[in-house]
Amino acid sequence: MRQTQIKTMLQLRNRVLRALRAFFESVDYLEVETPIRIPAPAPEAHIDPEPAGGEFLQTSPELCMKRLLVAGYPRLFQICRCFRRAERGRRHLPEFTLLEWYTADRDYQDMMDQTEALLKHVARSLGNDGTLAFQGQTIDLERPFQRMTVDEAFQTLAACTPEEALAKGNFDEIVGCTIEPRLGWERPVFLYDYPAECAALARLKPDRHAPNVLSSTSEGLNYAMDSAN
Repeated sequence: MRQTQIKTMLQLRNRVLRALRAFFESVDYLEVETPIRIPAPAPEAHIDPEPAGGEFLQTSPELCMKRLLVAGYPRLFQICRCFRRAERGRRHLPEFTLLEWYTADRDYQDMMDQTEALLKHVARSLGNDGTLAFQGQTIDLERPFQRMTVDEAFQTLAACTPEEALAKGNFDEIVGCTIEPRLGWERPVFLYDYPAECAALARLKPDRHAPNVLSSTSEGLNYAMDSAN
């Protein structure tokens, strides 16, 4: 029975990978493969890299892919193995497959549109009727996906502001344990406009009075395929 279940999941995974590649090829993206072992990881306060022979196993392909981006390759995607030390738990694994892609001269609003199109394409490729089954729930993929800023999410679903959470050092805990579990059960939700303190290598959003909201002209998105979530 267990081997039958494993075979079914491997076949489904293979179909998802084919659908992902077909989507990116249809919109003129170049698939790349960058080094897994790198001299130094990206500066992430809550992500610990795995040492490997005096270097580090990548926690994501971000640094190498952004080098290619600025070198003149404007549309890139990669499906690769990533590693994060001490990440095993109900929602995380220390080794997983990550999809990451980048587009030059487009902002994150464009990337949200593209992500919506990608998810719908994969669902159709799997023969789904505009829905996605997840943890016993049926999620509607046909309607436009909801978009919610981090400020709105904290105001609606948390007992503090993002600034207060950052000051106490529990911003990620509140987002992951309080906010995210209550989003996306009817249709997918984009959570955006994170505080600048939450990520590196991103441009500040120009139309905000407070200089603390992330933006980017070359936005990268990533999805873990092997996580427990």
